[in-house]
Amino acid sequence: MPDALVSIAQHYHSRTKYDPATIRAQARSLAFDQQPVPFKTYQLGHDIDLKPYLEMTAEASQLPDAVEWMRLSHLLINAYGLTAKFPTVTGQVFYLRAAPSAGGLYPAEVYLISRGTRLLPAGLYNYQARTHSLWRYWDDHRWPGLQEACFWHPTLEATQIALVVTGVFYRSAWRYQDRAYRRICLDVGHLMGNLELASALADYRPHLIGSFADQALADLLYLNPEEEGVMAVLPLADLLAVDQNLPHHQSTFPTQAHTDFPAVPDGQLLTYFHRATAIDANANAPKWSNRSVPALAETLDDKYNFPFCLKVSTRTAPLDWGDRLDAVETTILKRRSTRKYSGGTIPLEQLLQLLDFTYQPHHYRDQGLDGDPDYHDLSLLQTFVAVSGVDGLDDGCYYYAPRSEELRQVRFKNFRQDLHYLCLGQELGRDAAAVVFHTADLKTAVATHGDRVYRYLHMDAGHLGQRLNLAAIRLGLGVSGIGGFFDDQVNQVLGIPEDEAVVYITTLGQPG
Repeated sequence: MPDALVSIAQHYHSRTKYDPATIRAQARSLAFDQQPVPFKTYQLGHDIDLKPYLEMTAEASQLPDAVEWMRLSHLLINAYGLTAKFPTVTGQVFYLRAAPSAGGLYPAEVYLISRGTRLLPAGLYNYQARTHSLWRYWDDHRWPGLQEACFWHPTLEATQIALVVTGVFYRSAWRYQDRAYRRICLDVGHLMGNLELASALADYRPHLIGSFADQALADLLYLNPEEEGVMAVLPLADLLAVDQNLPHHQSTFPTQAHTDFPAVPDGQLLTYFHRATAIDANANAPKWSNRSVPALAETLDDKYNFPFCLKVSTRTAPLDWGDRLDAVETTILKRRSTRKYSGGTIPLEQLLQLLDFTYQPHHYRDQGLDGDPDYHDLSLLQTFVAVSGVDGLDDGCYYYAPRSEELRQVRFKNFRQDLHYLCLGQELGRDAAAVVFHTADLKTAVATHGDRVYRYLHMDAGHLGQRLNLAAIRLGLGVSGIGGFFDDQVNQVLGIPEDEAVVYITTLGQPG
């Protein structure tokens, strides 16, 4: 029986840490003949091809509702569509998608539930990334069931379409074992980051719902809950319809923390943890309330103000996304995870613009982007930056204070060799110019939201990480996320307070 004072989220986090003393024993060879295919297939239903609407050709413009189809087509390809393919040594074709994924395993699936629109009759659809199409696999009015499973969230009263993002467990667990749940949540966050920006291009606004009845939604979508779980629900408000310019509502409500749970064997922890953090359909959900719409940074506390530390203002001119945000789509589609850095430096101004775009979205409202995108609870995440090669900024570890818009130095040191070690010997950590760490006080987070918060933290960190990804690509920099690291040693080496659990790492630098 685990320690009764430890919640299942804390237990899961501790069990899935990488440690220098045990990582070799945990390693295993991969059975590549058992690698899961990252695409879903259906035996029944029919296909709706979205490819003709990627460009408004003369032929496409003659199709019924061409403009509406084009909006939906661009939204989906920018959120999670294929962006490149190349052959592998096994002779198979490997596909890249608009959103990054740990190990290129793509565990996330995107479903669409239609209430019944001019484009899409009521029913269930799966987004087929490989063919850029929608597969209609169930013809039925499922909207009332969606509303009930989401505890009658107000955004579902006025919207007509909802995206549901799931995680297919084995796609990631094949490689990352029980720790894969972290990666799945981060990958869903990447997708949500793309969806937020792609929606602005297509005049949609996704409204995040993070608290829902898991089993009810799995049943509604005909999922096997042992293999796949719902991670997020995102009703799409059509901003061209006056009645869908909706107020922003809370996306979650507090749930239970579990301290009484059995000893779970390795290999079963991932699925057990997902079930343990599920919400029952009979849960006593509070009435959903509107949330205020201040600038994002005004909702965040500057948690750390170290005495006598160097403070550097991060205020800067916003990153330019071009006329009509044309650079957003271009950047999403050409994004690639960097495999090697040169070890060269980057200008301080570029680091400041990266932070500005990621944490100050209200600065981009005038360009047409969402100035207050939905997250689960960003106040629980903190950001530290290890600087090894930024012109005009001393090497060291800095805390980023979003409200004050400044970097506060925690430790003065060049961490290149340390980062190589902490990132499991990956040269990306050593050769990056700057490395961003997202952290959370897990004990406080669980006390606030219950064990389900573990999902929220990683999805929010992935969302922020995707904004860093796209800003870096826009600036011509290299960028790559890292989900594998020596958890406890990161805090010790960098001087990050020990209560802060590292959730995600993003490396930035000059591509090699």
